[in-house]
Amino acid sequence: MAHAQADGQWYPPEWPERIRALAGGSLTPVVPKRAATVMLLKDTGDGPAVHMLRRRTSMAFAGGAYAYPGGGVDPRDDDGHVRWAGPTRAWWADRLGVDEAGAQAIVCAAVRETYEEAGVLLAGPTPGSVVGDTTGEDWEADRSALVAREMSFAEFLERRGLVLRSDLLGAWTRWITPEFESRRYDTWFFVARLPEGQRTRNASTEADRTVWIAPRGAAAGYDRGELLMMPPTIATLRQLTAYATAEEALDAAPARDLTPVLATARLEEGRIVLSWPGHDEFTKHIPTGGTRA
Repeated sequence: MAHAQADGQWYPPEWPERIRALAGGSLTPVVPKRAATVMLLKDTGDGPAVHMLRRRTSMAFAGGAYAYPGGGVDPRDDDGHVRWAGPTRAWWADRLGVDEAGAQAIVCAAVRETYEEAGVLLAGPTPGSVVGDTTGEDWEADRSALVAREMSFAEFLERRGLVLRSDLLGAWTRWITPEFESRRYDTWFFVARLPEGQRTRNASTEADRTVWIAPRGAAAGYDRGELLMMPPTIATLRQLTAYATAEEALDAAPARDLTPVLATARLEEGRIVLSWPGHDEFTKHIPTGGTRA
């Protein structure tokens, strides 16, 4: 069971032991897997709301924590046949700091995972249009096939006569799971607006509930210890509170710094000091005995 503190920061109990092993040279860091997650926004009368899902408490990783739709890159997300609209793959490669195949895979994963987990599809029949209602048995059959990896996203778009709308995404931030974690991700966070005519639903097998929530309200819930979240989630929520509309947040995305945030751990006076550069609120002092500070 993950530890909780006064606020809602998720904290795996095996961290102290693994941090000591890394510091002592007996732990070799796992290579992080590339992933993408999307902060889906919609305007309300009181500013933008963001779509969040709560991971099932039975999940081994971050069970009970609130997160955004997202997941790992599928090996076929860099398929050369993906129907594409918006900025070029070269533009995205420059923005994301990877090669063109990697850029396509990350953007593709963001769009695919949003569809798989929230039923929202950032694609359209033409470069200037977006599909409307994506509910119905035929759409659900395709979504299930994507989830089961029976069909690649390129095949799905081809079959539907759709193009991926990369221009509907804004790259927001990038976080890499700490080196001492057993399951590591190099995750790009994106912002997007809920397309006209579409609606979210809980399509994820990993989530037991979904909410549309104002970033400020979600952050307040975290601060009260009512909503459990991992550091990147609450950090991005706090960043979103600065914007009065979804459009404002999207407009701010191109200027955002995508230098990866990677937690570091050091031993200091018999304690492990865990810190995330640029995010002082997450700094932890953990007794080397492994109990909580």
